[in-house]
Amino acid sequence: MIIKKSIFLFVALAAFSSCSNNDSDDDVNVGPTGPPVETKPANTTYQPAFSGQTRAGSIQTTTEYESKIITNGLSAPWGVAYLPDGRLLVTEKGGSMKIVTQAGVVGPAITGIPTVNPADQGGLLGLCLDPAFETNRMIYWVFSEVVSGGNITAVAKGRLANNDASIENATVIYRSNTPNSSTLHYGGRVLFDKTGNLFVSIGERSVLQTRPLAQAVNSSLGKVIRITTSGQAASGNPTFSGSGALPELYTIGHRNPQGLAIHPTTGELWESEHGPRGGDEINRIKAGTNYGWPTITYGIEYGGAKIGDGITQKEGMEQPVYYWDPVVSPSGMTFYAGKRIPEWQNNLFIGSLSGTHIVRLAFKDNKVAGEERLLAGEGQRFRDITQGKDEALYAVTDQGRLYRIDKK
Repeated sequence: MIIKKSIFLFVALAAFSSCSNNDSDDDVNVGPTGPPVETKPANTTYQPAFSGQTRAGSIQTTTEYESKIITNGLSAPWGVAYLPDGRLLVTEKGGSMKIVTQAGVVGPAITGIPTVNPADQGGLLGLCLDPAFETNRMIYWVFSEVVSGGNITAVAKGRLANNDASIENATVIYRSNTPNSSTLHYGGRVLFDKTGNLFVSIGERSVLQTRPLAQAVNSSLGKVIRITTSGQAASGNPTFSGSGALPELYTIGHRNPQGLAIHPTTGELWESEHGPRGGDEINRIKAGTNYGWPTITYGIEYGGAKIGDGITQKEGMEQPVYYWDPVVSPSGMTFYAGKRIPEWQNNLFIGSLSGTHIVRLAFKDNKVAGEERLLAGEGQRFRDITQGKDEALYAVTDQGRLYRIDKK
């Protein structure tokens, strides 16, 4: 067991007060914060659009908490979901889905899952349980699939057999419509909204050929889409202008969105997104909005050149709530809705890959009021994080670990 006892250095977090306005997060009263947790120089000289958009002051958890490695026997886990009985359902990038007990016993690979393309950033990706899982045992997941013309991001569903050994009647319900030979930037998260429909994040596939399609309304690349459990466009989606606009589009202008989470009190959708060299983003997702990639960005090309016109703002394009330069590579994320650590309530926890830590962000008026880095000493690439019904946080890492994080 790895014990993490936080030391009170810079800040005390007061209790959250509820906010009835759905346009604002629950406020948190943050006292004097310390210096930003990021100390490395930025890759660019771009200036934020508003105060607190990057390098927010540091905060530190005052409640004693602990992290425990449940198992280190997974193979490149990508997504994790909490089962009603306390076990964890995990996807592995190579194409397997497994169940892990609280005691750390990793079950055999569940059969019946369609073949994935695990090359580079592809594979078996994010997953979620049907809200009625206890009665229908339905699971939804995202994966990279080989089709005529290249690779795509696909969404599938199936029933977990009563004996947990197989997925019954696995069906691909949605396929992105622009195949490409690239094996990068699939996006790959899926979760239910409050109406029983699915949000899915899809990347723009990275290469210069497909990058502009993040702005094209007739392509599903670089988008957040909203579909039914049968894979059709959900009722009430926004309407985008332009020839051949897809009815499933919810937002456009994304690069590689690998995290989705619903705020526990406002019900709003939030997203994490990989930038290029600099410009990783956290976005508050609003229906019908253009988030700008690749027209605006706070990052540059990996070789150092500017992207497009080298601008960070443009009328009609939404600013990120927060960005990082240099990058932390944000992936799966969740809001904390528990009561065991009150100062964490409604905070956003994000797995960081290249940053090798878990990001904690506290908000006030939908802006970041403070940032903390958890488990930074573990040296792990944190791929996904979720909260269990026991109110603990569970995180998986590329190196094969499953962590449980909770009040000591």
